[in-house]
Amino acid sequence: MNSTQVNVPADEQAGTLEEPRHGFRAVVQSVASKATILGLQAGTGILTARMLKPAGRGELAAMILWPLFIASLTTLGVPSALIFKLRNHPEQKAKLVTNAFVMATVMGIVSSVIAAFILPSWLHRYSPTIVRYAEIFLVTVPLCSVTLAGRAALEAEHDFTGSNAIQILTPFSTLIVLVSLLALRDLTSYSAAVAYIVAALPSFWLMVLRMRRAGISMGPVQIPVVRQLLSYGIRSYGIDLLGTLALQVDQVLVVSLLSASAMGSYVVVLSLSRMLNVFQTSVVMVLFPKAAGHAKPDVLAMTGKAVRISGLATAVCGLLVCLAGPTLLGLLYGAEYEAAAGALRILVLEAILSGIVFVLAQAFMALDHPGVVTILQALGLSLSIPMMLWLIPIYGIYGAAIALLASTMARLLFVCIGFKLFLKTSAPNLLPEWRDIRFLSGAILEICRERAL
Repeated sequence: MNSTQVNVPADEQAGTLEEPRHGFRAVVQSVASKATILGLQAGTGILTARMLKPAGRGELAAMILWPLFIASLTTLGVPSALIFKLRNHPEQKAKLVTNAFVMATVMGIVSSVIAAFILPSWLHRYSPTIVRYAEIFLVTVPLCSVTLAGRAALEAEHDFTGSNAIQILTPFSTLIVLVSLLALRDLTSYSAAVAYIVAALPSFWLMVLRMRRAGISMGPVQIPVVRQLLSYGIRSYGIDLLGTLALQVDQVLVVSLLSASAMGSYVVVLSLSRMLNVFQTSVVMVLFPKAAGHAKPDVLAMTGKAVRISGLATAVCGLLVCLAGPTLLGLLYGAEYEAAAGALRILVLEAILSGIVFVLAQAFMALDHPGVVTILQALGLSLSIPMMLWLIPIYGIYGAAIALLASTMARLLFVCIGFKLFLKTSAPNLLPEWRDIRFLSGAILEICRERAL
């Protein structure tokens, strides 16, 4: 697609893309890939939770939490800027990708060095050995940073298959190593941490291979191109930053404020609730690259359809998880985790609402207003850190879950208000409509018929 605007009434288009079935297929493919990823992550999570128990699982989390968290925290908006610029200036592909990689590498190196000085004081509740391993694993931060930029380049080229494959390979590699360690009877929190960290290597090489296959070559490093990426990236960076914090600031605080056992229980219920985000993350992966460059009515229509359908699917699955919470925890992870079922239910509701916020934010991104939604998100997220610092020491993991839910509700309110104030339109209707259900059922039937042929 190009940046040509098509002025078609939103109500007539019902939120479809230029090629609605193609867009839906991309979403279905992404959902299938995310489901595969979740299945693999569930396998690794169940294995480590059962074998290491809550305390060992907490130690594992303390060691492996940092590389991807820091890489996501220090993107400077490069992945989003790369998608936006490549969709609008495809002729500059080589220069944009090369300079994005250079920026990601530099930021990865600088941030890992800074983190190495901070970790010892942050992980003061853990043994020196745990801290040492966490510091060593920081060497993979630049690798994670470049992989994030590489995936963005692939998604801008509509190579969602490649981006999904990169994400699948990471937990797959981790699971293979963990099973091997279990067979050798050498599965400890330290060896498990190594299994998680080395999985970044095959994913990086697959990213390189997919980029070559997509015809993405390297170009010269140029300061003007860096400035071009930063002009959009800095404005969208807040969204990347806030998104990362919204997903992981609770773990960062829990690991510092509570015991390893409490951290282990929290990681388990959090990972189970986060499985619900498969629908929204899959939609966003396709929505932003396809919506960028379209007219405002089309972008709003796309966003409305996406948020209603993905929100409905997430809510239905969330209700099932809430009803079966204690049984799921005991059956999958072990009886030691059943006491955290209440926190799981709170986190399920938070996951549904945070997914809705994430999808709605793409309208601002696609319409070149990343700075606005960044400010709106910051207002909501700023509530979570003081609330967590207050509630976690008193209520433990329940305090973290409540603080996270309150923050997400505030973010949803602020983003909806932002549609009226800055985009001069009402926020999309969040309740599913019959035309959405007809579109969904029709698209599913069409794909099923194609598979049967």
